[in-house]
Amino acid sequence: MTLKELEPQLLSLTPTEKAQAIQILAQSLANTKQGIEKTPGVVGGNARISGTRISVWGLVESRRLGVTDAQLLEDYRILVLAT
Repeated sequence: MTLKELEPQLLSLTPTEKAQAIQILAQSLANTKQGIEKTPGVVGGNARISGTRISVWGLVESRRLGVTDAQLLEDYRILVLAT
């Protein structure tokens, strides 16, 4: 279904239903880059920060070697945007 096909249906919703639809869409957008995921062929299939190629083991190893949270956030600015 395209947005053009969906538009008349959305416009026919009651105000309460429209608010619920907005909430559903907002939740689906908010969940796009949260958490940890594994995808075969991406970062060798290892755990990574969702929506990035930043491996979890790389972050853990950096912390083990003494890199501060502040330095990690400087090095991986995308992590700041994800919070």
